[in-house]
Amino acid sequence: PPPPAGGARAPAVSSQAPAGEPLQQGGGERFSKNQKDLQELCKRRFFYRPAFDIYGGVAGFFTYGPPGCAMKNNLIRQWRQHFVIEDQLMEIEDSCIMQHAVLKASGHVDRFNDFMVKDKGDESKFFRADKLLEEIMEEKLKAEGLTEDQKKEYTVVRNMADSFSLKEMADIFKKYKIHAPETGNELSDPYEFNLMFPTPIGPGGYLQGYLRPETAQGIFLNYKFCIEQNANRLPFGVAQVGKSFRNEIAPRAGLTRQREFTQAEIEYFVNPACSEHAKFDSVAPQMITFFHANEQLAGKEPFRMTMGEAFKTGVIKSQIVGYMIVRTHLFLTISGVSEEHVRFRQHLPTEMAHYAKDCWDCEVFCSLGWLECVGIADRSAFDLNAHAKAAKCDLQYKQLLDKPIEQEVLVLKKACGVNVMKHFKKDGKMVKEWIDLLPQSELEELAALTGPKIVEVEGRPFELTPELLDFERKKEKISVSAFTPGVIEPSFGIDRIFTVILEHVYYVRPKDESNDDKQTRAVLGLPACTAPYKVAILPLDQRVSRNERYIEDIMAFRSQLSSLGLSSTSDESGAAIGRRYSRNDELGVPFALTYDFDSLEDGAVTLRERDLMKQIRLPLADTAELLRDLCTGEILWTDVAARYKQA
Repeated sequence: PPPPAGGARAPAVSSQAPAGEPLQQGGGERFSKNQKDLQELCKRRFFYRPAFDIYGGVAGFFTYGPPGCAMKNNLIRQWRQHFVIEDQLMEIEDSCIMQHAVLKASGHVDRFNDFMVKDKGDESKFFRADKLLEEIMEEKLKAEGLTEDQKKEYTVVRNMADSFSLKEMADIFKKYKIHAPETGNELSDPYEFNLMFPTPIGPGGYLQGYLRPETAQGIFLNYKFCIEQNANRLPFGVAQVGKSFRNEIAPRAGLTRQREFTQAEIEYFVNPACSEHAKFDSVAPQMITFFHANEQLAGKEPFRMTMGEAFKTGVIKSQIVGYMIVRTHLFLTISGVSEEHVRFRQHLPTEMAHYAKDCWDCEVFCSLGWLECVGIADRSAFDLNAHAKAAKCDLQYKQLLDKPIEQEVLVLKKACGVNVMKHFKKDGKMVKEWIDLLPQSELEELAALTGPKIVEVEGRPFELTPELLDFERKKEKISVSAFTPGVIEPSFGIDRIFTVILEHVYYVRPKDESNDDKQTRAVLGLPACTAPYKVAILPLDQRVSRNERYIEDIMAFRSQLSSLGLSSTSDESGAAIGRRYSRNDELGVPFALTYDFDSLEDGAVTLRERDLMKQIRLPLADTAELLRDLCTGEILWTDVAARYKQA
């Protein structure tokens, strides 16, 4: 079982493996062993279950029940406390429906695709190619008698599954003769499938829209207005929590691959020339498990080192990325994830987007293996540049220089500008303005043209030739520094984090050999910060629950709890008190208050801690504030046990 339930305190640094040494994964077999029982518990206690269940349900959609909804809201509340408040971020709430132009500019319309394969014998069965390949490689790695070369080959292919090109994926499927797992039928060649849900906007349906595939784009669209509210200062961060929608090819594995899910994303806007973070020294001592691209390609194991060492040795190239990695690590472990089952995997060079400088996935080990729960990406200035270009909106950051400087710039010659307008006739002004607004790097590319080039202006193609373009270099006195901010993006999958927390905190109490009770005594050892309810209120029996004194005392106590922001549940059934303790243990409630016959006389109650099953006797009047301090981590159960009489 986990340590006594408490508040949101940062965990101690693990000594699982010395810095720099490979990390051997162990102890995770319990997740697979417990998976069936945990799923049954979640369904029976209505943490979540398939949406539209009375109609048979639809894959990829789920409903959170009362305890699940409360736990998920607490997880989001903890995320906001940990990031938005402690790191002083802004937060916005943008529309869930986005117009075509936005997602065209961001690249989602053209490139937001997964590779799919189809069962040739049963065209109702589809598979996501990279996930199927990972599963096949996992099965091959379980075979007996493998040589070291075979183990390395299968490991590398598994690690690279989502970084292959379409042709490479087709070749891999042919090489390993991969067939449909359920039927054994031949599979089609992989092909692209766009994951967005299209939806018409307005009664005429003439404006094309989509359910947003991520919350990030809403932040980029509102960067201009957020930096105004930040007094035009960099760096700063903007957060958004909300629903995103993806038409997954083969949604399965519960909450981990849904078509409607909750994201919590941060876009941290920075000067691209500066990778330092003011608070990096505070996180430098934290030990982290890294799975660098070099280790993946070599078929080696992850290794552990402090964040400070990782930055010094070049494993992490940006202090800002390093800071976000540590903050993510702490958030997960505070919320209930086991530290020894968390690693940060670097994207392979072939896996990263062309504009990305560096990307790390926070992966958590669970019954499904290593599951990506958070992505931390250095996206450079791609998104802001794309939207500035498409919307014809200036999104550059401008800073007044202490001293003006002279700078050489490339510009279109005046006569050439006239020629461009004449050449393209009624579209000439539009094309010239488009050229004038290009950044210097793209103007240099146009100046170096040796043949015709097709460019897209407002969604239409135009051909530019070297003969049409003539540039000159001019010296300009610059008093304002202008650049497009870079972006560091931590993106959290709340539903996936919810899932791995449940797996990591689930355990079963050993059965009492002297007792004939055959019931499995399952416990969710949730920390108080994410537990759905902080305390269960239990009258000793129904005679107590009918007493006027009990009714008055508990009404006043609940009012106290509410004023302190603490949620509670109660069980006034006729079941034995031990059975009612167990019912609340499997809901993850960290504390239980028992009101008995003595309470009617002396106003004292029994408070029980879930994991140690220890009890103390204390005045009811002290209990609400004591629970608040326990839940926030201001005091520990050991301190409380020393202060009050053991029950």
